[in-house]
Amino acid sequence: MTNDERINAIALTLCEGIGRINAKRLIDEMGSATAVFENRLRLPELLPELNQRMVDLLDCPDAFKRAEQELAFCEKKNIQCLTFQDEAYPSRLRECEDAPIVLFFKGHADLNKLHVVSMVGTRKATEYGKQFCANFVRDLVTLCPDVLIVSGLAYGIDIHSHREAIANGLSTVAVLAHGLDRIYPNAHRQTAIKMLDNGGLLTEYLTGTNPDAFNFVERNRIVAGMADATVVVESASKGGSLITAGLANSYNRDCFSVPGRINDEMSIGCNNLIKDNKAALITQAEDLVNAMGWQQKGAKPEAIQRNLFADLTPEETQIAKILKERGDLHMNNLTVEANLPIHKLTPILFSMEMKGVVKALVGGVYHLLD
Repeated sequence: MTNDERINAIALTLCEGIGRINAKRLIDEMGSATAVFENRLRLPELLPELNQRMVDLLDCPDAFKRAEQELAFCEKKNIQCLTFQDEAYPSRLRECEDAPIVLFFKGHADLNKLHVVSMVGTRKATEYGKQFCANFVRDLVTLCPDVLIVSGLAYGIDIHSHREAIANGLSTVAVLAHGLDRIYPNAHRQTAIKMLDNGGLLTEYLTGTNPDAFNFVERNRIVAGMADATVVVESASKGGSLITAGLANSYNRDCFSVPGRINDEMSIGCNNLIKDNKAALITQAEDLVNAMGWQQKGAKPEAIQRNLFADLTPEETQIAKILKERGDLHMNNLTVEANLPIHKLTPILFSMEMKGVVKALVGGVYHLLD
């Protein structure tokens, strides 16, 4: 990936009036941010549905100056600037309509790890919620060690999830509501520094961005969109974690909720998610692992061979080989392993079902038939 594309992508986010959804659509149509700007005057011809106002908004020379400054900061501070064209960009997030076209990442985590779980909850965590985080992460290490824990570095459930991940040797990433020139809240700075060794800090915001309330709401879509599943540990009747759960549902991602006593203020939101069928009830890590089909598979004897069907397309053959090697996989994992977007993977899996090659299990998991 060239720096030209990074500068163009950053500049595109700075063109007032475009918005992230329009920016993503332009890149999807043109193939890159560079192509969008290089063909700016021809866009109405290439994209008939585009109006002249959008073309005019793309004439933003100041945005390029700011983009160059931001990229220089990234290079100086060893921060990765990730665009849709970068393999390191979270592939699960890329499928979301409102995905940010640029992300800034400092750390060493694999954002496309085979299993990704977001853990969210109230800033006023009780001992019940803290203990659940500790037990959940501890057991997850044994049941599914190849997992990335995502949260938001906020007080309460967020910071406890990060710290338990660090204590148990799991990768953990914090999605921030500001640029990487600061850490908020400052009380969590030392935890953030520890995360850089086996995790990292991720944001869509440029340096100089204040941690305003609206940004925390916006960043929740990244928390939900880059994960296979979202776990809401504790929540009052209203709160950011419920917004994250709603976003997970809108992205067709799995959502789980930890139940609590009906009179406990910090369990009302979780109980309502379960009652309204917006989240599955979860009491331990094993519940999540079983629901997602993430059980560790034993090594298969090498003597067992399976001939792939002769009438499979190249894409279907690829999926069959992945399932043969990996065992049962959730659709979100398959899209990462096969490097295929969800909208292309879905009809392929349907075709394979019709051919009797795979079987769809509960929870979006696919099994290769013998």
